[in-house]
Amino acid sequence: MTGVTARRRGRPPRTEAADTRDRILGAAREEFSERGYEKTSVRGIAKAAGVDPALVHHYFGTKEQIFEAAITVAFAPALNAPDAIAEGPVDEVGERLTRFVFGIWENPVTRAPLLAIVRSAVTNETAAAVFRRLVASQLLRRIAAQLELPDAELRAELAAAQLVGTAILRYVIKVEPLASADMEQIVARLAPVVQGHLTGA
Repeated sequence: MTGVTARRRGRPPRTEAADTRDRILGAAREEFSERGYEKTSVRGIAKAAGVDPALVHHYFGTKEQIFEAAITVAFAPALNAPDAIAEGPVDEVGERLTRFVFGIWENPVTRAPLLAIVRSAVTNETAAAVFRRLVASQLLRRIAAQLELPDAELRAELAAAQLVGTAILRYVIKVEPLASADMEQIVARLAPVVQGHLTGA
């Protein structure tokens, strides 16, 4: 045996661990975005990342855990959303929320994981459960708490449904002329409807 210490199969050196983990996450986001939850496999993620499948399990565990880790980045901006939306006049909260949500969709960095979420959640209950958990805990409940109305949670969910539905038509299904419409035109038409859901009679 040579003097070089044999490395355990599939495990990178400690100095490469962070880079390997990030590469796996990036590959997972791409795979889930393009294929959806059902058609994405741990082996496929590993191949796209250029690592052994055992490493994917080592860093992230099950396929569900990989999915949640991969898409959580899309919700990182949402952690600051309620505070930003709550600032300013209450009669403009609909516009602030609409601009915030579509700002995330317009950003190429956050659009890919969002596409992964939507495409996977509509076809798989496991992915849908992850989606509900993230949306409910990080966005809707916190927005509802700002409204101080008896049916605040329902109002927040209706507003979210309006925004998510429009986003699906624009970015996933790509229905024209919505898909190529100017962003300001969309905000001008959609914000009053969202406002009505949040604070209307």
